[in-house]
Amino acid sequence: MTERQQQPDTAIQRLATLTCVVALLPITIGSLVTTLKAGMAFADWPTSDGHNMLLYPWLNDLKNTDKFVEHGHRLAGMVIGLYSIILLAVALRRRASRSIQAWTMVILVAVIAQGMLGGMRVRMNEQTLAMIHSITGGLFFTLCWLFGQKVRREGKPAANENVQTGALGSFLVMALPVLVLGQYVLGGFFRHLGTMLHEHIGGAILVTIAAVSSTALLLRSGDHLLARRGRWLLAALLVQVSLGILSWITRMGFPLAGWVAVTGAPQQVLFCSLHTVGGMFLLATSASAGVEFYHAVRTGRVSSLNTVVPEGGLT
Repeated sequence: MTERQQQPDTAIQRLATLTCVVALLPITIGSLVTTLKAGMAFADWPTSDGHNMLLYPWLNDLKNTDKFVEHGHRLAGMVIGLYSIILLAVALRRRASRSIQAWTMVILVAVIAQGMLGGMRVRMNEQTLAMIHSITGGLFFTLCWLFGQKVRREGKPAANENVQTGALGSFLVMALPVLVLGQYVLGGFFRHLGTMLHEHIGGAILVTIAAVSSTALLLRSGDHLLARRGRWLLAALLVQVSLGILSWITRMGFPLAGWVAVTGAPQQVLFCSLHTVGGMFLLATSASAGVEFYHAVRTGRVSSLNTVVPEGGLT
């Protein structure tokens, strides 16, 4: 391996960070589409009311919120598609490592698949497909987040911390992304199909407990990379819990405070949409923590004890 290849590629690192930002465009607008129930503003795809998607007079729909938002979602999908092609081309051009090239190729394939799934949802007018489209959107954002983590780690020397942690805590950190994904799916059932509300609330309590425990382990690990993942996880959790409470109040009301929910109110649309995006951030940060923890164990930075130390709780 040459000296140039050993050094992290600054251009690739910047593009990896930008990947998450660009991915948020269709994801955020898509969550707004779901909140407004505007997914079928157009009955055709890939055309929009018979127009080529790029030639549709989008700005004429400023007063037609449903069509304006839905077509904006489609255009944002084209932006992330074009960006994914550029990302792969740059990785190939700069002769990035095979693993980085593979990641960029997976991202491009995922974008294409996500676009096709969104198109099928419209053509079949199927709400279940809309829910799946939302869930895979969260998985795609997580993929982009992990890609950034992969790129930033490449070329850096391995840390030499030797941290010991309990087996239960180790399992919890690596199982947390699965719990968050399950909670995200339950949220999708409620948003798209109007079911699983109580299960979603119960899942929120379970995920909060698991995330707080995982955060405590990561912050107390003594490993600077794991502690950083813990801070991101804690921030995502606090934001998501806050958005969940605000979504509940604006959607269900809060009689004790005299708050009456109004369907379609701006604050309801805002907080319910952001709650979906917040769920994606929580999924991404929990997956990032789990992957980093696994990497730490595999490289010997962290060793797992067979028992948890009673005095310190989760260590």
